[in-house]
Amino acid sequence: MSKRLAVAFTGPSNSGKTTLILKVARKLIHEHKLEVAIIKHDPKDKARFDVEGKDSYKFSDTGAEVIVTSPNRTTYFSNRHSELEDMIRLFDKFDILLVEGLKNLPLPRISVFRDSIDKDYFPYMNALAIDDSIDVSKYNLPTDVDILDLNDANEVITWIQNNAKEV
Repeated sequence: MSKRLAVAFTGPSNSGKTTLILKVARKLIHEHKLEVAIIKHDPKDKARFDVEGKDSYKFSDTGAEVIVTSPNRTTYFSNRHSELEDMIRLFDKFDILLVEGLKNLPLPRISVFRDSIDKDYFPYMNALAIDDSIDVSKYNLPTDVDILDLNDANEVITWIQNNAKEV
């Protein structure tokens, strides 16, 4: 089995994290022919994947762990917190795992910002993905942080290939 790599993306709401992850994932899948898995953290529990009244909702509402399978997809509903290792086991087969959020995970991390940088993210970042709305000379960035072009998915992919953690 080839080595499986993981990297995380962090940054404030509307910074462009999801857009960047989508661009990177599409290129990894379609151009690099890699299997990609994505974990998104939903810290405010806002995401809704299920509709009240439907069977899958009723099953999940019992408190059970539920897998819904159909010809085109398999969806896993869990009513408990999962650690990264548990989630990785669910995916089984992937080459690269992209995680959005979860800034306390021990993964190499790309912080995504537009317009301004929040220095509270400095301890968690290994790379900084920004566009020209940010003048880095105005910030006292940690010296070991790589600066990436938010709009250049290939540059981000190269960084991931060189810096992601084997999981």
